[in-house]
Amino acid sequence: MTKIDIVSGFLGAGKTTLIKKLLKEALADEKVVLIENEFGEIGIDGGFLQEAGIEIKEMNSGCICCSLVGDFGTSLKEVLTTYTPERILIEPSGVGKLSDVMKAVQDAMADRDVQLNSAVAVVDACKCKMYLKNFGEFFINQIEHAGTIVLSRTDKLSEEKLTACVAMIREHNEKATIITTPWDALEGRDILETIEGAKDLEAELMREVMEHHEEHHHHEHGPDCTCGCHDHDHEHHHHEDEEHGHHHHDHDEHHDHHHEHEEHGHDHHHDHDGHEHHHHHHADEVFTSWGLETPAVYTKEEISQILKELDHEEEYGMVLRAKGMVAGADGGWIYFDYVPEESNVRDGKPGVTGKFCVIGSKLKEDKLAELFGK
Repeated sequence: MTKIDIVSGFLGAGKTTLIKKLLKEALADEKVVLIENEFGEIGIDGGFLQEAGIEIKEMNSGCICCSLVGDFGTSLKEVLTTYTPERILIEPSGVGKLSDVMKAVQDAMADRDVQLNSAVAVVDACKCKMYLKNFGEFFINQIEHAGTIVLSRTDKLSEEKLTACVAMIREHNEKATIITTPWDALEGRDILETIEGAKDLEAELMREVMEHHEEHHHHEHGPDCTCGCHDHDHEHHHHEDEEHGHHHHDHDEHHDHHHEHEEHGHDHHHDHDGHEHHHHHHADEVFTSWGLETPAVYTKEEISQILKELDHEEEYGMVLRAKGMVAGADGGWIYFDYVPEESNVRDGKPGVTGKFCVIGSKLKEDKLAELFGK
């Protein structure tokens, strides 16, 4: 199975820089083919990629998402036959509609062992407002259809302007993860894992809560219990990774990601496997989750105070577990974990964006949004 990843973005947004980072820091051990399309121009970036040992099929005679849909299918077949790559990166022209590129890929995928793995939009955070105003149709199309939006040049913006940029993007895409951390602070593999949805803070916490509940439930009822709570055997696979938390909801392993966005949390009901559901056999086994993504900066004192507040059940609901990572006021990153009456706040490596996740029962989302928001 060959994975196809589309890296879109306006001219000058940083697509080639991002691809170069991914090739060096995340895909060095994979057999990768890059398909470029620069609107009829000579592929000016082909040199460094060839030096890196990456084989390129350049399509410089036109636009992949316009007149070359048919030719693209032929080229894709040639690439698959000639190179049998593990992954194909497609860097479309900066003025193309991402939806057209995705359709071209999907049309060309028929009867071939390939999958559209991801669709990314690279956005220059400094020009976000200007692009929305002047190139609305094309720019908004890229944002609307991206599963991950990677902001470039965020280090040149104030926290206030970066937050405003995220808010503008959220008007057109509520689900995508938005990477707000400067690229130099991130490893390419962390960016790739975010793009692929491999790391999910909410799913990780839900597993922990369910495992703890399951252990308690078994102990309380015993193996001979006939209450009907254990008609099915549930396996729980728990992988603890203190240094991650790419927050999305992808419980069925499809790419319908429901990312929590700035100042908005969502309430999800889960059964033992962490899947959303509407039917349950014990009310006390149904937990809810609330999440927030934010580029805001916090101090350790602010995070510690927030965690203390979570003990107030009458104010916020019954919080069983909370976890997150945020940019720190001192330039570093702050990671935290919370269980009732116990919390841990520590330094950690930069995350792709600030994230919180809270799991519990009868959570009061509006109050949590006020507590965590800035």
